[in-house]
Amino acid sequence: MILGKRPDIDRFLNRPDSDIRAAVIYGRDLGVVRERGHQLALKIAKDPNDPFDVAQLTDGDLDADAGRLEGELAAQSLMGGRRLVRLRFSTEKASLDKLAAEALTRHAAGELNPDAFLLIEAGALGRDSALRKAAEKAAGVATIPCYEDEPGDVARQVRESLAKDNLSLTSEALAMFVARMPKERGVARQEIERLALYLGPGSGASATPADLEPFLGVEPEASLSDAAVDAFGGRLGEAQAGLRRAAQEGEGGPAAVRAMGMHLGRLRRALTLAKNGAGMQEAAKAAGVFWKQEREFLRQARSWNLDELDRIQPEILNADRLCKTAGSPDQLIAERLALAVAARARRLGL
Repeated sequence: MILGKRPDIDRFLNRPDSDIRAAVIYGRDLGVVRERGHQLALKIAKDPNDPFDVAQLTDGDLDADAGRLEGELAAQSLMGGRRLVRLRFSTEKASLDKLAAEALTRHAAGELNPDAFLLIEAGALGRDSALRKAAEKAAGVATIPCYEDEPGDVARQVRESLAKDNLSLTSEALAMFVARMPKERGVARQEIERLALYLGPGSGASATPADLEPFLGVEPEASLSDAAVDAFGGRLGEAQAGLRRAAQEGEGGPAAVRAMGMHLGRLRRALTLAKNGAGMQEAAKAAGVFWKQEREFLRQARSWNLDELDRIQPEILNADRLCKTAGSPDQLIAERLALAVAARARRLGL
């Protein structure tokens, strides 16, 4: 059962069908994959972190022990509840892809513990993926592909999230905020939470574009954006200088991390459009690249690829989380992130 429309996905995540024994949630936007996986896990297990009723595996566990996944699926619940086997699958190894597909097929057919539920959260599975083919073919499996949010989806998410804190944006402010939002769901949600704190939860404020200008910060040609461009271009010295210059201008580590996340989002957007047939210059403009940075952006886009962006994304999310921890050395965290990004860029030939 392939679920591609939002109403069908929401219905299943809120009330999983009783005859479904497994779900495969996959896509490049790991923020959406993780969010939907967590939502479903809460419906299957009372506590998704319960070590007795829940087994949490990664592709590394499968690589170390080929029979581990089927063993967990065959095991009975120690506490009498429904057993949840949760696999976070991010490898591109064909052997592990085939291994996961075989276990999924056997479990969907009821050959293992029929009362267990298998939840697989994966990255981008291509059409030649054995796991994806098995999921789409098996009758007892829900397959949920996760695509990048459209602007309308982002706007809806912003409105609904802010409304929970009795906050809102005017139509002009909403359009302005959405245009500056990172594309990754996880990073975008963090930005919405930051905006709510900035406006004052429960204040009833309805922000205008003028109200958002201090929150959104500098324009693309200023220090933080320049630092992000330099980091992704492999120029560590220039990136660190830009970060320190921005710090002197009052922009701290969290804003620096956000700038790098936004630049990654632009690269991802442009590369995705190019993969679907758009010209790279056209894709760069559609991704919102400032005209003064277009030449450098195109140079970077020729070296970076979607897989490499997927690998650096968790480091940006982790840096963002660390920067928001009380007492954290956020400027140092931002500079370490710039070092990691620049080092990856240098390995790519930039």
